[in-house]
Amino acid sequence: MASGVVLKLLLFSLIGAYLTHGVRGGDPYLFFTWNLTYATLSPLGVPQQLILINGQFPGPSINSTTNNNIVINVFNNLDDPFLFTWSGIQQRKNSWEDGMPGTNCPILPGTNYTYQFQVKDQIGSYIYYPSTALHKAAGGFGALKVHSRPLIPIPYDEPADDYTVLIGDWYTKSHQELKHFLDSGRPLGRPEGVLINGKAGKVGDKQEPLFTMEPGKTYKYRICNVGLKASLNFRIQDHKMKLVEMEGSHTMQNVYVSLDVHVGQCFTVLVTADQTPKDYYIVASTRFLKEVHTSIAIISYTNGKGEASPELPPAPVGWAWSLNQFRTFRWNLTASAARPNPQGSYHYGAINITRTIRLANNVSRANGKLRYGFNGVSHTDPTTPLKLAEYFKVADKVFKYDLMKDEPEMSTDLTVQPNVLNMTFRNFVEIIFENHEKSLQSYQVNGYSFFAVAVEPGTWSPEKRMNYNLQDAVSRHTIQVFPKSWAAILLTFDNAGMWNIRSEIWDRAYLGQQLYTSILSPEKSLRDEYNIPENTLLCGIVEGMPKLPSYT
Repeated sequence: MASGVVLKLLLFSLIGAYLTHGVRGGDPYLFFTWNLTYATLSPLGVPQQLILINGQFPGPSINSTTNNNIVINVFNNLDDPFLFTWSGIQQRKNSWEDGMPGTNCPILPGTNYTYQFQVKDQIGSYIYYPSTALHKAAGGFGALKVHSRPLIPIPYDEPADDYTVLIGDWYTKSHQELKHFLDSGRPLGRPEGVLINGKAGKVGDKQEPLFTMEPGKTYKYRICNVGLKASLNFRIQDHKMKLVEMEGSHTMQNVYVSLDVHVGQCFTVLVTADQTPKDYYIVASTRFLKEVHTSIAIISYTNGKGEASPELPPAPVGWAWSLNQFRTFRWNLTASAARPNPQGSYHYGAINITRTIRLANNVSRANGKLRYGFNGVSHTDPTTPLKLAEYFKVADKVFKYDLMKDEPEMSTDLTVQPNVLNMTFRNFVEIIFENHEKSLQSYQVNGYSFFAVAVEPGTWSPEKRMNYNLQDAVSRHTIQVFPKSWAAILLTFDNAGMWNIRSEIWDRAYLGQQLYTSILSPEKSLRDEYNIPENTLLCGIVEGMPKLPSYT
């Protein structure tokens, strides 16, 4: 009886806290309790320490619907401070819950924290993962699915089932060892293998089917790259894939035999069970690395007879193939659905650009220390999160705005400081990611969906705008940049808060290839940004400070 009373009190307190947070109370709430623990597992045959959520690796999937309010109480039973970030979830007006070290104090060992956010005006396939240290190399990641509301039609028939495929490269060394490598100036090195939903499979291995399909029916597959470094090619033996959604946007429904999925990216495809009823292999293999690692899993037809053929479908060769595939991705402008901001904007090509930021990736090995950065600045996280320093009006004691210039700085003498750009609220901005290296890069923008208007080889110049797709570029939150190439994105900075832009190649992000954008609303009202949550953790120089008066 006592435990039931405590549970009810906890439930009411969470709802109360969330309603004061500014989110509409009429939308449904989903409540989760997550316990983080270590366990020794052997995904690649070598025992290592992994991070489990409620005993699961990968972590549990979050199944939500557009506008649901999600409340996750996280108990940190690890020996490290820890944070989750919700990749691609825009969290309108709510960078308080972004889960990056620049916005949140970490959840200390032996304590808990409750994340509270809304999947506002979104649909699609997303992931969550740790944003602290090298924890992502040990697990702690999972799928976050946002289904369309029942009354909103989707541009395809309802599938027979909905499957999630989390693919990613994997290291056999522990996350502590990998972190030590980077802290001591050593590179991370190449991964040792590939996992599909937490397991590595080889042709001929006896394994249970990962998924089952009934002949003649069509299934939805959500494919996400949760790895640290490697782009992966995904394919299904003898089956074609119809692309229907990408990072929250319905796409034109082109058909592919394989897809390059870069780090941090998610694709949703439809697969029809139209082959001879038997077993088939799902295949994921690394791309653009000297040593190719491949993992397989089995999909089985109901009442099927026969094992999967040992002959795997080949992966494509070269990055030009991948670039050409990117050019085939188009936004489905006729689909009825919740749309990420700018809401229903089909005319982004007619908006005047108010600022152009060219971000060139830097590498430095000064004094034996490996660092990465943008435009001569390598970001480091202060002990006081940037968002809290700004909120408590002590930013001048923690960081300086605009250390980084808008033009590339190719010097290897990097400034190691918090990297914060001051952005004007509601400005329409062009960002050019310039990759002067021989390896592929992948970048993520938190808090926004942007229009991925171009990815091209060579060097960017203003004349290149003639090649932009200004009609139906996919609205998404990650973009890949091929070797010696550039990528252009367009977005309106209309989501007030402190938001992270980073390399999704995690050793690069950990060693400074990231920055934050500060977008302050001049009106300082609930219309533009929620009040600081009551349960916000305080640390650094703001620990113990009283909260400021709330917006009304």
